[in-house]
Amino acid sequence: MQLKVFKFGGASVKDAEGFANVGKILQKFSDQKIVVVVSAMGKTTNALEEVVKSYYLQDGKTAQLLSDIKTNHFTLINHLFPVSAEVMDDINDTMVEIEWVLEEPPHEDYDYTYDQIVSIGELLSSKILVHYLKYLNIDCGWLDVRDVILTDNTYRDARVQWDATQRNAKSKIEPLLNKVNHVVTQGFIGSTSENFTTTLGREGSDYTAAILSFCLDSESMHIWKDVPGVLTGDPRVFDEVIKLPRLSYKEAIEMTYYGAKVIHPKTIKPIQNKQIPLYVRPFLDPTSEGTLISDEKELSYPPVIVIEPDQTLLHISTNDFSFVAEHHLSMIFSLLAKYRLKVNMMRNTAISFTVCVNNNPDRILKFEKELGAEFKMITDNDLELVTIRHFNEDILKDMKKNKLILFEEKIPDTVQMVVRNLPKMKRKDS
Repeated sequence: MQLKVFKFGGASVKDAEGFANVGKILQKFSDQKIVVVVSAMGKTTNALEEVVKSYYLQDGKTAQLLSDIKTNHFTLINHLFPVSAEVMDDINDTMVEIEWVLEEPPHEDYDYTYDQIVSIGELLSSKILVHYLKYLNIDCGWLDVRDVILTDNTYRDARVQWDATQRNAKSKIEPLLNKVNHVVTQGFIGSTSENFTTTLGREGSDYTAAILSFCLDSESMHIWKDVPGVLTGDPRVFDEVIKLPRLSYKEAIEMTYYGAKVIHPKTIKPIQNKQIPLYVRPFLDPTSEGTLISDEKELSYPPVIVIEPDQTLLHISTNDFSFVAEHHLSMIFSLLAKYRLKVNMMRNTAISFTVCVNNNPDRILKFEKELGAEFKMITDNDLELVTIRHFNEDILKDMKKNKLILFEEKIPDTVQMVVRNLPKMKRKDS
């Protein structure tokens, strides 16, 4: 079966206008077999995270926060199409999944509860989308992706059980595509063998689309974004960025590994394994192919800059007279994995080990506590990680202006720096 996988992120479905635009795009492909992966409506994930925090704090705000989310979705529906009892029942039934959780005392595992609540955002947006597409007379059906993507129980960063997921995709999705042209499902979420909901990591809907593309042998995958394609820098940070018309899988993997936000880091490998081309396309210009990521021979690229804010340097040393040796590093890395602290840069000397990680104060505190009395750890916060692919000296010099360089590493084609912004000092008037 020839099919495509389309992924629409939160920016694509942030409001009624966005949903209407998704509808127009899918109307252009109404005669093709497409699996549509949709994220939560813009800012809904953030709002649901606040529900989880409030629930654990027991601050009395939880019910109102949840009510606001429900109101936002009902308002969206009212702007999109005539409200029917079927739509309202569908949304109310979905919200009940959260209410069931909130009726119980908070679970001891925060990440478990997070996944049961925050995952509802994708279920809501996908159900609204399928009702809207039917209103537009687009031939479609709805699928709960938790019936397809099986994971382990690493909540908030679940690992896919590939063999079972492939079997599920073939048995659940392909029969549905024999009945309808478009199957609408959710990004970001999966399920354990015990039927507990898991999530695949923040912004994980791209990864969902790649998983389904791999499992269904799709002819192509398309990520619809609010940018023209893959750019040489974040347009919110840099002027005069340019679109890269083509990228190799290898270059895309490097860029996402270093923190480029346009694609989730885990996305590329599944589609590379089956040579499935990926198009990163602008949802406001559906005729544009955007950026094609495929099995290109290595091309020449202009400098590409990736900024990762909110970084922390962990300086770890022993409290006795020993070097930081292999058995120390083994313990440190096992704890980094246990607390899911993403290692962005690292360096070891005879007496110390320094690692740059994404700042997550709760996880870092647990990591430090379990290091124990054998080690001393000093942290530097409020840092940025600057990565320049295909750098030249002019770009490098410019990126170092007004920066304190705490940590720098050069390898062929790439330079990385952990930096702190410095104010421009002026001499006081005498």
